[in-house]
Amino acid sequence: MNEILKELENRRQQARLGGGQARIDAQHKKGKLTARERIELLLDNESFEELDMYVKHRCVDFGMDQTQISGDGVVTGWGTINGRQVYVYSQDFTVFGGSLSETHAQKICKVMDMAMSNGAPIIGLNDSGGARIQEGVASLAGYADVFQKNVLASGVVPQISVIMGPCAGGAVYSPAMTDFIFMVRDSSYMFVTGPDVVKTVTNEVVTAEELGGAKTHTTKSSVADGAFENDIEALEQIRRLFDFLPLSNRERPPERPFFDDARREDHSLDTLIPNNPNQPYDMKELILKLSDESDFFEVQEDFAANIVTGFIRLEGRTVGVVANQPLVLAGVLDIDSSRKAARFVRFCDAFEIPILTLVDVPGFLPGTSQEYGGVIKHGAKLLFAYGEATVPKVTLITRKAYGGAYDVMASKHLRGDFNYAWPTAEIAVMGAKGAVEILYRQELGDKKKIEKRTKDYEKRFANPFVAAERGFIDEVIAPHSTRKRICRAFASLRGKQLKNPWKKHDNIPL
Repeated sequence: MNEILKELENRRQQARLGGGQARIDAQHKKGKLTARERIELLLDNESFEELDMYVKHRCVDFGMDQTQISGDGVVTGWGTINGRQVYVYSQDFTVFGGSLSETHAQKICKVMDMAMSNGAPIIGLNDSGGARIQEGVASLAGYADVFQKNVLASGVVPQISVIMGPCAGGAVYSPAMTDFIFMVRDSSYMFVTGPDVVKTVTNEVVTAEELGGAKTHTTKSSVADGAFENDIEALEQIRRLFDFLPLSNRERPPERPFFDDARREDHSLDTLIPNNPNQPYDMKELILKLSDESDFFEVQEDFAANIVTGFIRLEGRTVGVVANQPLVLAGVLDIDSSRKAARFVRFCDAFEIPILTLVDVPGFLPGTSQEYGGVIKHGAKLLFAYGEATVPKVTLITRKAYGGAYDVMASKHLRGDFNYAWPTAEIAVMGAKGAVEILYRQELGDKKKIEKRTKDYEKRFANPFVAAERGFIDEVIAPHSTRKRICRAFASLRGKQLKNPWKKHDNIPL
């Protein structure tokens, strides 16, 4: 028996070494952790239960039968984060560059199936050179199998991808179908075709970092939701995000103890809105002052900053926030902000996370680039996302809510449950100046008349009471009481039940 146990421990030790100490040292020299070190940091101490440690590839071509390493380049299993179950796979770059083989893919698919069956999120730590060339179509089939699992898991369990090394070719599509993608600066990149292929086909000279680095994907392409300085920070932040998310679509979002008074008033909010209607202010100040202990996990902070998305807690319960940001492009809606917010709203709705919408929007961004880029269809994505959402929806208009953008931003007409406004809110088809120039075009030559008309229009429409008279605004509230009113609104909606008409699936304007 002792000999058998000794052999078992030797096999385990060999599997844990992956591609060997020399390659582990090379990984460390790049400032990167190994696959197992990453799992240890991500999960609670001693909670990891590994699966398929001894699996090896089956390829015999190109001399591959001479090199067989236990685990085949990916570590899979389950564990806990702050006591809550999660499934995880971590690609091992020390084994064949983390390349995906048929058996490598089967290991990933296995834990994804288990995650769906048992109702727990799946986190993928990606560090792979792509498909294993020696296996040819078997490797490509493995990728397709993983893609299919991503599709089936979407909306069933949260899926998080962390790009911690190269991710090229077919490897990028699995993360792209997950709910959140995070990258590590200077050591991770994503692209369909690398710099060499780009140069050959288009004659463009570009570095891997410029083509698919963290800065590119967090500021330009919107592929990634955030980027971190190193592996350690990335894994710590994933633990933080995980605490906001439900385990599956069968579970409610988690509750945690909170040490903030739900009835807290903040009189500094009474002066948040500047007297000058064209002067910006920081909407994040309002978000932080509303949330429990000022805790806010922002998603896609560096992309389309004219809209803010992320998670807060109110009375210890997760709430998704969508907010116009007057500091950037006056908080206007455009193609990028509409896409960003629509995807976030749909995620929240899929996992029963209530949505708080903070509105200060002058309209949609005008211009040929927006129209040619399809702002109509992209704006419709956000409209569609809010309209189909059945989760509790609370909306607060702080200042401007003009035109179609008023409708889009979780208005009462899109089944908003509670729609509040501050006394500073202006709800109208457009601003007073533009409206007067259209309504009284024949008087444009008379400056005094136009000024009087503008003041009359402002008096009539630059307030929330016309909408309140119609029942489109449920209450005009004092800014200092906002946290209390919003907490009570969400508390009253905890038993909400709303179903859309039966359908196989919708046809959102992609």
